[in-house]
Amino acid sequence: MTQVQAQTWCDRLQAKLMAALDAAWETIANSDDPDLIKRARERAKACGEFAAHARKIAAMSPAPKAARPLSAMPSPLPTAENGRETPPARAIHRLKGGGRGRL
Repeated sequence: MTQVQAQTWCDRLQAKLMAALDAAWETIANSDDPDLIKRARERAKACGEFAAHARKIAAMSPAPKAARPLSAMPSPLPTAENGRETPPARAIHRLKGGGRGRL
């Protein structure tokens, strides 16, 4: 199952669960019949159980990797104002033979 298929499945299931919860809520709010209220509460509880299982299933699908824009990619070497690439200062220092010995 691809990430798109998993997301579509989750979206459809969420819509069904929301509709079922709305119907159960309506029954509980507008009915005085204890049997209807009991069945509506059982349906609401089943929706919660389904939702918990769906969350676990959805967690198994890897999240899509966000594409990084090219402007966010670091440049391999910093550039000076004139557009020339400048090597890191530490590398120049090492080439000059200072501090840590010669190469």
